[in-house]
Amino acid sequence: DGASELRMFGESVPVNARIEYVSGFSGHADYNEMLAWLMGFNKEPEKVFLVHGEDEPRKALAEHIRKNLGWDVIIPDEGESVHLDF
Repeated sequence: DGASELRMFGESVPVNARIEYVSGFSGHADYNEMLAWLMGFNKEPEKVFLVHGEDEPRKALAEHIRKNLGWDVIIPDEGESVHLDF
């Protein structure tokens, strides 16, 4: 909504983000679509989080990304929190 800050856990937190619209990308992309999308990045991400899908396909995708793109891939456990520094 264009807010400059929000409340989290009772504290005011500045919003330092932008919203990007990615056309033609489904939340249910298949393996090859996901890889093609990732390989289209102009800049390597610091980390890739695989948070949706069944365990074995996520593990296979993570291994492929690590092996072929050399990226850091994380498959967090359900309910796991991750601290991101910006």
